Amino acid sequence: MPELPPPPSRVAIARASLAAYPGMSPYHPSEPYPEYPFPDAFATDTNAPYGAVRDAFRLLGYDAERFGKRDWNPLGHLIRPGMTVFIKPNFVLSRHARGGDLWSIVTHPSVLRAVADYCWIALGDRGRIILGDAPQYDCNFEELSAAGGLEELKTFYAGRRGPSFELLDLRRYWSRWKHFPSLLESLPGDPSGSVRVNLDGASALESLPNRDLLYGAVYHREETIRHHTGGRHDYEISRTIMEADVVVSVPKLKVHKKVGVTLNIKGLVGTSTNKNLIVHYRVRPPSQGGDQFPDGLLTPVEQFLIATERWMYDHLLAPRIKPLEYLHRSIYWLHNHTTRKLGLKVDERKRVMDAGNWHGNDSAWRMAVDLLRLFYFADREGNLHDTPQRRTLSVIDGIIGGENNGPLTPDARAAGVIVAGENFVSVDVAATRLMGFDPLKLRTYQAIFADPLLRLGIERPDQIEVATDVPEWRNPLGNATDRFLGFRPHPGWIGHVEVDAPAGAR
Repeated sequence: MPELPPPPSRVAIARASLAAYPGMSPYHPSEPYPEYPFPDAFATDTNAPYGAVRDAFRLLGYDAERFGKRDWNPLGHLIRPGMTVFIKPNFVLSRHARGGDLWSIVTHPSVLRAVADYCWIALGDRGRIILGDAPQYDCNFEELSAAGGLEELKTFYAGRRGPSFELLDLRRYWSRWKHFPSLLESLPGDPSGSVRVNLDGASALESLPNRDLLYGAVYHREETIRHHTGGRHDYEISRTIMEADVVVSVPKLKVHKKVGVTLNIKGLVGTSTNKNLIVHYRVRPPSQGGDQFPDGLLTPVEQFLIATERWMYDHLLAPRIKPLEYLHRSIYWLHNHTTRKLGLKVDERKRVMDAGNWHGNDSAWRMAVDLLRLFYFADREGNLHDTPQRRTLSVIDGIIGGENNGPLTPDARAAGVIVAGENFVSVDVAATRLMGFDPLKLRTYQAIFADPLLRLGIERPDQIEVATDVPEWRNPLGNATDRFLGFRPHPGWIGHVEVDAPAGAR
């Protein structure tokens, strides 16, 4: 892959005609667009996401001379015939644990269908489209596929002459049992394997103290600590993604409990094939060297209970020994049926801020910055360069967004928007501001704009050009007061990320 210039910073915000998804896979468009490559396949119900994705490409000025004509090819400047295009959604979970809207958590396949069609047009009669992600370890991919009609989408493309279409679960294992890590079920994983990237001293984690307190994605902390110590900072990334000619990120517009928002940059967690190398927080409160929860939040009894939980994770779950896991479950059962009923418990309003779920988490943003660095600047063998190594496009699914208790159990927010562009930093900053937040109150963006390499050619947020047909959204980054979509932040971030939060908050 030749070294590339920074991607352009222009961002499009398209308002959909309806803040709703179509109900029938494979999500054909409901209008006969001139460039549409499958004129025998239309839907009778309204497909607003398809039209909004199309509008976003128009607003970006892609192939403007031919817009409205049969040969309009908006992605032709990025994608050439014969290339491999990887489309990466946010497929973190297969269900909403509190019975809410699944599509407030994960990218809806109707948005993916629109994106894939325009990739198909650009590829012409040859090439590969790969749709895939590495969800959380307890995501049931078959359940997610059934909910979104992914197999029907795959079958539709398979029946057409042209590029191949593949669907990949990049994980090596999954589990339907949250507190039984010995019961992991093996998966094929990425057919091309993984790429190991060591950021060494370039990692944002290098300056983080007390790395012996690190906690990753699952219970065995020693693995996380081992890969982020002694000057090494290792990540394992999907080789299929790293070898793709173009990566199209299609995240969800939603808030995040550990870093504030989850869009393209935080969504890069889905490129990792070993989630336990992904740092989430450090155990203990700040006064004890961690960022698990704020000082003063918990009573001494509550702090003892949470410390006991982490001790059990380390000693009863991390070893992956089934009898110890049953002992762990037995202790929990006993607590829930005896001492908890007597009032010996952690207040649920406080528990929501445990596990680094608050604005003072000083660990997770560093991991997100690391993922951005390696994604843009590591080549397909994991070697770092000073210029971008891959072509990118972002299309954020904000038809239904996620607010409040995001990213895993958010409240659905009918936002009705698509946000698109080629520069992940520009798109994320613009989307964050559209949500009603101040990007520079987020540590992720503070670090990016302090690093000339990471900001990908942008000096300041207000240099990002936003194209939209909605008058009040035309200069969101030059507007320091409006809340725009007014998303509710995660409870641990209230008063620290909103555009009208006190000066100095983060």
